[in-house]
Amino acid sequence: MDTNFEIRHLCDCPEHLETVARWIYEEWWSDKPGHTVQTMASRLGEASYRNAVPISLVALLAGNPVGTVNLVANDNEKRPELTPWLAALLVMPEHRGRGVGSVLVRALLKEAARLGVRQLYLGTDIPEYYAKLGAAMYHEVSDDYCIMVIKTGV
Repeated sequence: MDTNFEIRHLCDCPEHLETVARWIYEEWWSDKPGHTVQTMASRLGEASYRNAVPISLVALLAGNPVGTVNLVANDNEKRPELTPWLAALLVMPEHRGRGVGSVLVRALLKEAARLGVRQLYLGTDIPEYYAKLGAAMYHEVSDDYCIMVIKTGV
């Protein structure tokens, strides 16, 4: 586990906003019409306060971003009753397997708990990863995608 990284609110290091927006766009949105890096940057820019959803966290190693995770009101328009969501957990491939993702998830859970949130939902194709962090199956949508729920500790 690499412990030489720090977790910060993206709003506290806006110089990394464009980079994080590009990562998220390329990973999940590039094949969806009407979405650009700029629209993602605008959405991430909404996470401009520490005391309300949305929240965007970034992992930094020597001042450079290596991963991100977000707390959003809803990450599944078909399930508006489920709120809030852990969304867009992403660690750059060269930094995976070093504990960055799990530290980001735990930091986001701590932030959610600070806001009084009891549980988060998340959509994933790797439920075993999130199960190790305490998430439980909420709904198996398909063979390769499920919704999970994770308690914040409040």
